[in-house]
Amino acid sequence: MSEQRVPGSTPSPTHVGPTEATSTAGKRLTSLEDLQAMAKTLRRHIIEMTSAAASGHPGGSLSSVEILTALYFRVLRYRPAELEWPDRDRFILSKGHAAPLLYSVLAEVGCLSTEELCTLRKIDSRLQGHPDKSCTPGLEATSGSLGQGLSIGIGVALAGRLDAKDYRVYVLLGDGECDEGQVWEAAMAAAHYKLDNLVGIVDHNGLQIDGWNKDVMNLEPLPDKWRSFGWSVIEVDGHDFTQILAAFEQAERVKGQPTMIIAHTIKGKGVSFMENNVDFHGKAPTREEAEKALRELA
Repeated sequence: MSEQRVPGSTPSPTHVGPTEATSTAGKRLTSLEDLQAMAKTLRRHIIEMTSAAASGHPGGSLSSVEILTALYFRVLRYRPAELEWPDRDRFILSKGHAAPLLYSVLAEVGCLSTEELCTLRKIDSRLQGHPDKSCTPGLEATSGSLGQGLSIGIGVALAGRLDAKDYRVYVLLGDGECDEGQVWEAAMAAAHYKLDNLVGIVDHNGLQIDGWNKDVMNLEPLPDKWRSFGWSVIEVDGHDFTQILAAFEQAERVKGQPTMIIAHTIKGKGVSFMENNVDFHGKAPTREEAEKALRELA
């Protein structure tokens, strides 16, 4: 049986679709302890995958872990066994280089096997270096060309309005990605069409491939920029589940404008020698580094 949101209602932060949709065990993660344990599991997957591939982007994957854990295990309405369910909420990873995190989540909810994760970036693998909807189950969009995900999300949100569907669309962007002009064209369009079924999240870890954002292209004051484009803006600690879940709940109450959640995070979060280390933006850990990281994440 498919469930519907009541127009104008205020779901709790534990709002979610059918219980079978939220984990391989058919249960959502209701406690902070369970969410934190899942976050640690996802971080271990990211380290193991990128190390096995000797390639990939661990830093920005690790910084977004709590955001995707909250979305997939407490917020999104979806069914891994029915991936084209028309009433599902949609998630789009605009910062497609964080694919190791998304693949890890898809494995933990049952769209992939965990054994498949270590085929990342191998020839004929379904897990490409950036998300490819044509070969990986559970994806809503192919991404990786930075700046495009929010525009895709706008199209999906508009389609939902035209089809009289109540699904919600979530798009995760990188802060360095916000250097792209297309992001701001999309920001104008979303506000113009009053897309209150669209939620963006900026993983604001302060670093991009060439260094600190403030040195490459200063984005600040980032919250004021989004507000000036007509968005409702919420700022959170992007590693605090209580704040993240409250922000998603607050976003559901916003009417007449899109919402941008600016999540303040740490690049490489959870691994001491990767935290705030730009070297690990696009460099995989060696086997020795992976072993050290996994000991920290035990």
